[in-house]
Amino acid sequence: MYTPSFIRTPTAVLALALASTLVLALGGCASTPMPTTQMAVAEAAVQSANTGSTSADAPRELQLAMDKLAMARQAVSSKDFERAAQLADEAQIDAQVAELHAQSTRSRKAAQESQDAARVLREEITRKTVR
Repeated sequence: MYTPSFIRTPTAVLALALASTLVLALGGCASTPMPTTQMAVAEAAVQSANTGSTSADAPRELQLAMDKLAMARQAVSSKDFERAAQLADEAQIDAQVAELHAQSTRSRKAAQESQDAARVLREEITRKTVR
């Protein structure tokens, strides 16, 4: 087996072993990559949820999503990418919850309005048939 001449000395072998150990150690300590995709998805979800009707019908849920997105941005600035990814995911889910809660509230209001209109019609019909 061929061994290059620069590795034949004990100092070179030690240097190569140290370099290998350093590369492995740095690889093991590699940080989580920046959550670019998660941040973009969270930004889009919060922006989509941030409407007048959602603000009116689900203000707490929307605020929670916006707060988590702000914390995710702060975590990115602090290079805490793992925390940023977690917060971005939570912000996305909270934005979706805000939209769904607002839709549910609007549906309940519409159903109540329909029931009220039906009641008024029944009363009108009853009043006209009694005469």
